[in-house]
Amino acid sequence: MDKSDAKSAVESDLTGLERWIDELVHACQRLKDENRSLRQQHQAMASERAGLLQKNELARSRIEAMIAQLRSMEHGA
Repeated sequence: MDKSDAKSAVESDLTGLERWIDELVHACQRLKDENRSLRQQHQAMASERAGLLQKNELARSRIEAMIAQLRSMEHGA
């Protein structure tokens, strides 16, 4: 192998390494973007869940109050 072949092989290796690094950088950026999106979705779902739990608790309280009112009417009659 002469000098120009060695230089060509090194350049080829460096080009391949550069492409591989570029792919890793793009994959890392894609994963960061996906992670950010998933965190936002998680936050929105957690907020929605809290609202639904609050509505559920309100409904439960109202139903318990209605049951108590019906029982008091039943005993009063």
